[in-house]
Amino acid sequence: MDLVIRDARVIDGTGGASYRADVAVHEGRITTIHREGDAGPRPTGTRTVAAQGLALAPGFIDMHAHSDLALLRDPDHSAKAAQGVTLEVIGQDGLSYAPVDDRTLAQVRQAITGWNGDGSDIDFDWRTVGEYLDRLDRSHGGHGTAVNAAYLIPQGTVRMYAVGWDDRPATPAEVERMKQLVAEGMEQGAVGMSSGLTYTPGMYADDSELTELCKVVAQFNGYYCPHHRSYGAGALQAYEEMVNLTRTANCPLHLAHATMNFGVNKGKAPDLLALLDNALANGADITLDTYPYTPGCTTLVAMLPSWASEGGPDAILARLQDDATAEKIRHHMEVIGADGCHGVPIEWDKIEISGVSVPGLESFVGKTVAESAAERGEEPWITARRLLVNDKLGSTILQHVGHEENVQAIMRHPVHTGGSDGILQGFKPHPRAYGTFPQYLGRYVRELGVLTLEDCVAHLTGRPAARLRLPDRGLVREGYRADLVLFDPQTVAAGSTFDAPRTLPTGIPHVLIDGKFVMQDGRRTDVLAGRSVRRTP
Repeated sequence: MDLVIRDARVIDGTGGASYRADVAVHEGRITTIHREGDAGPRPTGTRTVAAQGLALAPGFIDMHAHSDLALLRDPDHSAKAAQGVTLEVIGQDGLSYAPVDDRTLAQVRQAITGWNGDGSDIDFDWRTVGEYLDRLDRSHGGHGTAVNAAYLIPQGTVRMYAVGWDDRPATPAEVERMKQLVAEGMEQGAVGMSSGLTYTPGMYADDSELTELCKVVAQFNGYYCPHHRSYGAGALQAYEEMVNLTRTANCPLHLAHATMNFGVNKGKAPDLLALLDNALANGADITLDTYPYTPGCTTLVAMLPSWASEGGPDAILARLQDDATAEKIRHHMEVIGADGCHGVPIEWDKIEISGVSVPGLESFVGKTVAESAAERGEEPWITARRLLVNDKLGSTILQHVGHEENVQAIMRHPVHTGGSDGILQGFKPHPRAYGTFPQYLGRYVRELGVLTLEDCVAHLTGRPAARLRLPDRGLVREGYRADLVLFDPQTVAAGSTFDAPRTLPTGIPHVLIDGKFVMQDGRRTDVLAGRSVRRTP
């Protein structure tokens, strides 16, 4: 064998009891699992790793990642590799970089600068989903990427391509064009479709339009992953809308970052779970992901009302620079609340600037909008408006609006999976980008006992692999790909904090992709074993 991992505590990703075993790897696959007490000789290999005291699990699958450009720009990508992540699902929240034409590419680059940077360092030599996946495979001199990646077709980008930024129903011809783009993307290897229904222009789609697109996704055995329409007073209704929509389309549903945030939803996780349990009992195919933190993270421009975003980034900037229109925007945000948290007026003392895109604006980072406004002796909206304009809509924020009891209740659910929602941009990103998976294992398993270790590993490996319909990943099983992580259950912990968000985790010495060490003895190797993971027909 190429490698034998000797005397490991195997946590196989099924949720079943762990066991002691030697695991042999050859040519990128798990070839032998020799359990303690099995008859016959133990496997031997060219190389042996002594794993006493360590747990061996399948590589973790990040079901909600924003590494669409980071995988191309950063061959190291320790933010994910050091966590034990071996596969990321990108193309999230309805906005990414394929399929596009030249106009759409320019617009989407500007729209999600806060998530991924403006891309000025990237050669955008693709236009289709297949070409983007090919680009991942030939990245960094043809060696590939740091970790594997699967792709969701971004519904907002598709609408931008076929309809534009108008807040109106799509015409029948435009719906057909969008269905064609979704079908082509699925044929080229996408695993499903995402939406950002609090982000423009995807939010302008009504349920009938989304249903038609989901029917196409279902034909290719994909799944729909919506960031639903409201996380505020209308959260439960927004979840119910997605359940009903996908039931009509007969399309599997995966709820992105399924949180119950804001004061109006304190203690309401049981209501969400009851809604899902009822749907599951009636035959619905539903999963969800969460990150193990209370605050959220998005862009400052996402706080604007949808009507202020119609027409795209240039139109937004023009409205912000018009005093009368800017005053209407302020009133909507401070009295009514943004679309994504409708019924919850914005609280500027809970909006912390985590990153800026334009040099010279760094003094805003790490402070709430209210704090920066107080320093300047002005109202918070004046500060926020100036920052939006000067930063060309590229500012990212932390929203301190979560509830720990909701986080814990949702992560216990049997259809739950882990997703970092990790935005890697900014001077002070959310620590979830660097810490989600060790945070689950350290804080929520070892310290709080919210999940057992075996159950937690299943949430992070076998269950997401099943949602992605991956026939040979997500379990420690003979014949499966050797995407593996070795960690110490007694010491594994997230190093990242809100004050030091880019600190790498502890207690994860080894990570393998395709049988190759991408992390060895706690250090990133120069191995680039990641590839695109495409839909299984």
